[in-house]
Amino acid sequence: MSSSQADSDWGRSSAERLLRYADAVVVATARRQSNARRCSIAPENRLAPTALNCDDPPMSHNTRQRRLAALRACDRILSGIRPTTMRERLADLDAGGDLDDQPDFYGDGPVTVLEERVASLLGTEAAVFFPTGTMAQQVALRYGADRSGHPTVALHPLGHLEADERHAYAHLSGLRSTWPTTAFRNPTAEEITALAEPVSTVVIELPLRDAGFVLPSWDELAAASAAARAIGARVHFDGARLWESTAHLAHTLSDIADLADSTYVSFYKTIGGLSGAALAGTTQLASYARIWRHRYGGEVFQQWPAALSALAGLDRELPRIPDYVRHARTVAAALTALPGARVYPEPPHTHRFRLWLPHPAQALNDAALALAEEEKVWFVAGWQETHLPGMAMTEITAAAPALEWTTDDIAEAGERFLGRIVDR
Repeated sequence: MSSSQADSDWGRSSAERLLRYADAVVVATARRQSNARRCSIAPENRLAPTALNCDDPPMSHNTRQRRLAALRACDRILSGIRPTTMRERLADLDAGGDLDDQPDFYGDGPVTVLEERVASLLGTEAAVFFPTGTMAQQVALRYGADRSGHPTVALHPLGHLEADERHAYAHLSGLRSTWPTTAFRNPTAEEITALAEPVSTVVIELPLRDAGFVLPSWDELAAASAAARAIGARVHFDGARLWESTAHLAHTLSDIADLADSTYVSFYKTIGGLSGAALAGTTQLASYARIWRHRYGGEVFQQWPAALSALAGLDRELPRIPDYVRHARTVAAALTALPGARVYPEPPHTHRFRLWLPHPAQALNDAALALAEEEKVWFVAGWQETHLPGMAMTEITAAAPALEWTTDDIAEAGERFLGRIVDR
């Protein structure tokens, strides 16, 4: 399905599209507040310094631990994965390399092996490991601005750089943003061409998480890349979840990365590494990135645990992702049969998508927890209130545990789940 089709598929009137946008903002804001832990994030405007209000109570530690314990004890999991202990995570390190080898020393050893692996997968000249994706993205944007002399970057308002990284590009590098579109998709070639001012970099997030994990078609992506280069801008792919984008785009990772001047990938998203990210591109970009990684404080003495867990995740998860994406379509179709349910996009572009149900979020979360504790079945949790009273939304992840669920399994568990809801 093309991005233009996805844009008009649900919510054809401007009012309905506005409600969808408001829902995304509500959920994205709730996620940022959760990430801020005790502090709720209240920016006065999108470029102003973020103000923190730390008087709001955090989510109950006991509630979180209860949910994690229930999820871990479940025999079957539809959405998400089973939480692991630190001891279990240590097994990843052994799977990622020879623990009798020497650890890295400021980025050599297993870190270099990981960088070379990523460069090979993406078909780029080089890749540089970063402790965080936020740092990698700042370096990518700074590189474009330094080379072009233009301090403006083209972003999507629902993208990571605007929604999740506290506008670091503005505060740390003095850059400013312009939005080619506010639609529930990445910008089109026409919107990029129509930008009213020069930009150093056009950022495309693959997939666009806060729009529902949506992707453009291959032709749309190629056209957007060509349009950015035609106006003299670099193309940067925010590929935090690029690993799960190949099935929908029907092209390899290297084919996709070839459309960009730089690509960021995450190691803890999708492939389950401990932490870390990589910025891939030319050798010139890599040299620049290593300098600025040091200046940003990312030249860490030893990062071998993150590197080994990433290598293990690439070996374990990367070959399985196409199966996850295919099965997500089965899961989505089954969930749409629940009373009042809506999914978006339909069918899903990746193995993640959004689900709406006409019940209060707390009632749905209580029902999910009760089902898990009493029947050892984890159905769907993580519900958030939306712009519409009584309508809640959550994100579904159809990973390895979901593969054993059939359409009938989902229907039967869904009936038991809904039967436990007590609307407040």
